[in-house]
Amino acid sequence: MPDVSFPVEVVRGVPVLAAPEEIDITNATGLRAALLEAAAQGNGTYVVDMTQTLFCDSAGLHALVSAHRRALAVGGAVLLAGPGAAVLRILTITGIDRVIPSATSLEEALAETTCAAVAPPQPAECTLGGDRRGYARARSRGEGSRAPDPRVLAQPWLGRLCGGLVVDRKRLVGDAVP
Repeated sequence: MPDVSFPVEVVRGVPVLAAPEEIDITNATGLRAALLEAAAQGNGTYVVDMTQTLFCDSAGLHALVSAHRRALAVGGAVLLAGPGAAVLRILTITGIDRVIPSATSLEEALAETTCAAVAPPQPAECTLGGDRRGYARARSRGEGSRAPDPRVLAQPWLGRLCGGLVVDRKRLVGDAVP
């Protein structure tokens, strides 16, 4: 595979990382390094331009979630700009679309970063590893409607990938259902 670059440029005072067509295990390390570079160039909030990205595997998702968690820790946020249908489907199935905010275009993402503070969704309690007390608390508050899917609970890598969030068929366990 040819070398893939991850250019970072500052647009309207916001670092923008241009993601490649494919993000997978072969270039996830480069993506992580570029995400760190983008974070260092701004105030903690930056945009990942995914308008050209056609594929993103679990290694890429892990890099994005890790970057998001680092940004939240310093009061910033990561916004995904223009993920295509295939990438958006992966984000939806894994529940990451409920964790990392996204915009339909780069212009919209830049507008969100320059408006009032970006308010990313807050993560739900983790119910990974058989600890269902978090789910029971959510149910007692009326926030859950059914038990977690045991197939999801049996996949510990998914909880680590989502930063401790457990996905229950396209929605997060413990999230309030509108």
